[in-house]
Amino acid sequence: MVDRDAVTLDDPVGESLRGHHAHLARRLGRAAAYPPEVATFSTVSADPGPAEWDDLARLLGRGGFADLFSSPAIPPADWEPMFALDGFQMVWPAGAQPGLMEAEPGHAEAEPGTRIVELGAGDVPEMLDLTARTRPEPFWPRTHELGTYLGVRENGALVAMAGERLRPPGWTEISAVCAAPEARGRGHASRLVRALVAHITARGERPFLHVAEANVAAIALYERLGFKVRRRVTFRGFRTP
Repeated sequence: MVDRDAVTLDDPVGESLRGHHAHLARRLGRAAAYPPEVATFSTVSADPGPAEWDDLARLLGRGGFADLFSSPAIPPADWEPMFALDGFQMVWPAGAQPGLMEAEPGHAEAEPGTRIVELGAGDVPEMLDLTARTRPEPFWPRTHELGTYLGVRENGALVAMAGERLRPPGWTEISAVCAAPEARGRGHASRLVRALVAHITARGERPFLHVAEANVAAIALYERLGFKVRRRVTFRGFRTP
């Protein structure tokens, strides 16, 4: 069955920059991008011509990094390919309710004193350190401005986090789901994702996320939590001439 409410997810970067994240958009013509300290994502129209690619190149600068995310548009031949990564876009089913906060099978219960906290600007050094060690996806000094970020602290130390990233109309992407190596196997990722699902659905939006095809453990976790694969995607990045 086609999820007609999800068509906006075909262009999540562009829809976000035209909508909820318009205050963060850098624009030139029909090309747009986030500030690099927030996110490296940029966007063009569905069928960009040479002038639009020129606008994006000028917007990003000579030798700039054009992270086109899941856009199928391919830039001119003189743009240097940087990466291509196959993955999936997964969505929270319409009308589904967040699950209970019980531990996942095979995971220990949260230890006494472990708590989920909202993260902000003062937590950025720890967030950068955690994402540098776990590499869920790129995370920059101002990425937390995209939405709500939650973390798990054990004895005061940030050991897991997850947050909101892209925000096309009616949807919020869950991203940066990670746990420090010494804190894995305790169900932190499940609890954080469930908490974000509850937060997003409470304001009348639906959660979605992206995951690399090779990350089978994460895919299994998200499916267990209730997410469904909507479509296959290929993430692509290029260097401007």
